[in-house]
Amino acid sequence: MPTACHTLPHRPSRSSIGQGPARSRRRQIDPTTCERDYQPEELEFMRALEQYKRTSGRMFPTCSEVLEVVRGLGYVRLPAGESC
Repeated sequence: MPTACHTLPHRPSRSSIGQGPARSRRRQIDPTTCERDYQPEELEFMRALEQYKRTSGRMFPTCSEVLEVVRGLGYVRLPAGESC
């Protein structure tokens, strides 16, 4: 079941209530407000992905773009049978 910090309440857009076009507003999930303790690696990834979204202007990155962020953090796939 999702926690409250991962669900955003629905609010009608300005255009749906007759007040002109809706302005684009990005909501960010602040990990410090969730009831969960994130590992340092998770926080690093979340910050890197948010940075990518801001610099690219893409609110919903593709899987390929997420993989690009992961690789940018230094993660690589090890050959089969090899461990770190």
